[in-house]
Amino acid sequence: MGIPFLDRWRPRRDAAAAKVARYPDGVGDPATLAAMLGECALLRARAEDAGLTLDDTPESLSALDLLPPVWREWEDPQEVAEFAHDAGLYLGSVIVGSITGAAWDLLADGRPFVRLASGRELDVTSIGRGWVSGGTPSLWQVYSEADER
Repeated sequence: MGIPFLDRWRPRRDAAAAKVARYPDGVGDPATLAAMLGECALLRARAEDAGLTLDDTPESLSALDLLPPVWREWEDPQEVAEFAHDAGLYLGSVIVGSITGAAWDLLADGRPFVRLASGRELDVTSIGRGWVSGGTPSLWQVYSEADER
């Protein structure tokens, strides 16, 4: 078209769209993807062991933040990694389930992230790893910042 702004913008937008794989085989819609990512079996079991039932509400994120970090004493690094992954997925599930316009998406390599209505992307599994390893950022803090309008 010859409009410099659009000529520069289109390739970036097309490249960004190419990095996203909408739904992998066997996942036909956003609800199925959300259900799969929201399972978080290890996190839910460990929270239940600590007397906390995770009900997919923002308040449960605050309750998770208050748990003593006993996972830092676990001897199995694979279990800690899975727990961290689950913590991130649970955070994402709460955000997608309670913040208007938030949705799950997958990178081409299959890593899940949450896209907010503003276009901001949250790498929730990375956030979960940070929370498990050092307690920061708190899950509630991430949720609160995502919910700012």
